[in-house]
Parts: sequence; structure tokens; C-alpha cells
Amino acid sequence: MASTTYGLPGLPRRERCLVMGVVNVTPDSFSDGGRWFDHGRAVEHGLELAAQGADIVDVGGESTRPGAQRVSLDEELRRVVPVVRELTRDGVAVSIDTMRAQVAEHAVQAGAVLVNDVSGGLADPSMAPLVAKAGVAYVLMHWRGHSHDMQRRAVYTDVVAEVHAELRDRMAAMVDQGVDPAQIVLDPGLGFAKRPEEAHNWQLLAHLDRFDDLGRPLLIAGSRKRFLGRLLADADGHDRPFSESDDATLALTALSAAAGAWCVRVHDVRPSADAVRVAAAWRTGGALLDEGRADAVGRGGSGR
Repeated sequence: MASTTYGLPGLPRRERCLVMGVVNVTPDSFSDGGRWFDHGRAVEHGLELAAQGADIVDVGGESTRPGAQRVSLDEELRRVVPVVRELTRDGVAVSIDTMRAQVAEHAVQAGAVLVNDVSGGLADPSMAPLVAKAGVAYVLMHWRGHSHDMQRRAVYTDVVAEVHAELRDRMAAMVDQGVDPAQIVLDPGLGFAKRPEEAHNWQLLAHLDRFDDLGRPLLIAGSRKRFLGRLLADADGHDRPFSESDDATLALTALSAAAGAWCVRVHDVRPSADAVRVAAAWRTGGALLDEGRADAVGRGGSGR
């Protein structure tokens, strides 16, 4: 893969893979449903993730787990905007995880510096003009439909080639609507219209270098997802529970960072923050040790 270093507007620039910590302000997310639904607890959790080494905190108010139904615009705004505002006031770099341009607009006004759109601009035609006008960084994910029916769309002849082509076309469409290519981060959409039993996710991960020619950084978001649980199924064929797949997620973080991913999106931040620093030292033969120490000091050193 290409270099991990990209100068995206409003975001930290590091000589290593960044870590994005997840704050789900929802009652029904697959990995932590309801734990951070209260605004106060969500803010506390976001601050804790930042203290543990998250470079970006991703705030979302609508579950995108398989089968999830959409919430209203007003409810999504009620959930996320106060959390974004409080976190940014405390100096946290915040991403807003939304498919709605109006939610993105309110979150950016509240201080968010990145829009993380799992639909890649397909769910809301107003998203591209909003991102172009706001000038913020934008995650464009590979998407084939909403959560309630996305898995039936997971039909591929060559998943790597088709995801590559669809990301290329979506990026071109966003640029045609005024988005600067320098704002765009690409996400292959692990778990979204990708079947664990067909190994779609693993094929994408094994060929991340195929996306280099798109010329944009990659976000890898596989934390606690079903394909990990399926890999770690017990002898009776029962998938490993989401809550017990953090060690597998850590391995995915380390491998993605070593392969040159720009950022990993994770629920359990501290071990991933360590892993990306190990990967950077591995890739560079220790050339980034001083930066790693500076990062550690910034988050409290090793006194844990």
C-alpha cells in the first residue's frame, strides 16, 4: 500500500496509522448497544478514548448493523450534536458517522472535522454539495444498500475488482459535484454487503494494495465484526461473540497498519494505539521511535 501520511483538512498528520475510536450514541449497535446512549456517558467515553490514544473519535447516532432500521432525522440530531459539541470543546478531533447531509452539516457546525458516510454519498444526494462547501475530510465507503437488505446485494464475481471499481466511480461522482479529491478517504466497507461465508472481507484485506492506484488513504473498519466471529467459531459452529473478538480486532489493526492503512476504526482503543506504533516501528526500522514517545507522553506515557 501507499504511504500512511496524508494531509487531510482538520486531522492529525502522523507518520503512522491513525486510530479512530467509536462512540455509538444508539440503543441498538451490534457491539455495545446502549452503553453510551446517555449523552453524558457518551461524552465521558469519547474523552476516555482520546486519553487512551484515539486520534479521532467517531460519533454516530444511527446503527448500521445488518437488519437495522433507520431513525428519524430529528432523533439522529438529538443523539449526536450535543456529544460532538462537548467533545470538540475539549479539543477532541471528532468525526460524525452519518448518511444524512443535514446531520453532517449540524455536526460540522458543532466542530466535527470529518464526515464518515457509510453510503458513500448514495443515501443522500445533498451530501456531496455539503462536503464540498464545508471543506471537511470525508470518508467514502463502499456501499450497496441500507442495512435491512444489504446482504442480499453481496453478489460478486471478483469482490476486490468490483469494490475497487465502485469506489473509483463513487469518488469520481463526488469530485464531479465539487468535492476536492484531497478531502476524500476511502473505505472498502468490511461487513457491508460482504458475506462472511464467502470470505469477501478477507479477500479485500489480503489485497489492500490493489487500492493504491486510487491515490487516496484507506480507512479499515473491521472492529468486532461478524467475519471475525465466524473465523473464531467454536467446534459446534457457533460464532465467537462480538464482545470476545477484541484480540482478533487487535491482530487486524496491526496487520492493516503494517500494510499501510491510513486509519483503523476500533472500539477498544488502547491496545490498537499501541499496535499502530509497533507497526510503524516495524515498517521503518525504528525510525519513528521519537514520534512514538511523543505520542505516549501526550496520552499520559506508560503510567497506566
